[in-house]
Amino acid sequence: MGLLFAGLLTSCGEYNKVLKSTDIEYKYEAAKSYFAKGQNTKAAVILEDLVRTLKGTVNGQESAYMLAMTYFNQGDYVTASHYFTTYYTTYPRGTYTEQARFYSGRALYLDTPEARLDQSSTYKAIQELQMFVEYFPASARRDQAQNMIFELQDKLVEKELLSARLYYDLGSYTGNTVYSSTGNNYLSAVITAQNALREYPYTRYREELSILILRAKYDMAKASVEDKKADRMRETVDEYYAFKNEFPESKYLKEVEGIFQEAHQYVEEED
Repeated sequence: MGLLFAGLLTSCGEYNKVLKSTDIEYKYEAAKSYFAKGQNTKAAVILEDLVRTLKGTVNGQESAYMLAMTYFNQGDYVTASHYFTTYYTTYPRGTYTEQARFYSGRALYLDTPEARLDQSSTYKAIQELQMFVEYFPASARRDQAQNMIFELQDKLVEKELLSARLYYDLGSYTGNTVYSSTGNNYLSAVITAQNALREYPYTRYREELSILILRAKYDMAKASVEDKKADRMRETVDEYYAFKNEFPESKYLKEVEGIFQEAHQYVEEED
């Protein structure tokens, strides 16, 4: 029956016949057939018309889940997430609730922008995936969801790294002092990088943030007035030891040692 029905749908004009039909069961089977063949656009149009009618019936859950999947398969991730959310809200203990929560988060994950852009959708994707992990801790998809969360968190860290670098670069163009009407750019770079490390301690950008903190502290010390320079050079030396301890084989080792030699020499002279 299923194969025969699928074959009939390949005939000319059959799709228009389905759209015009008032036979709910016929349209439902047609939508399933189109979906199975990967004809997601056709399936979506039919299912959009069916989901309200079938709500609460034996086929209601499957039609609602299929509708969400048709948009996911088409790459319309925002709409897909909306319909997955509608599914698990309507059927909190439904047959496809685990899948719907997972794919709602995955759809948002796939739709997140590059790090330089606004990350509101990234926060939303993280929240959706965390809810999936919370609701289904034993799911076979748990590790996949957790990995997506880590990737999204790194995207947030990357945005903070870009901000910290911008502050650092601005600090380089303030003349003989890092102070201006807009504040201390090097200090802003340090605070931004430190906050990112505090919030996401296991980020893959940890070394990049750490070297930026060391550079900013050193440049801030060099640009400081004389009565603050010694203390800030000592802070630079302390930061050097922290960096060297955590990244003993860093690709920035030559630069780090150069900073230490200059900062340490200044501290010794002051002492």
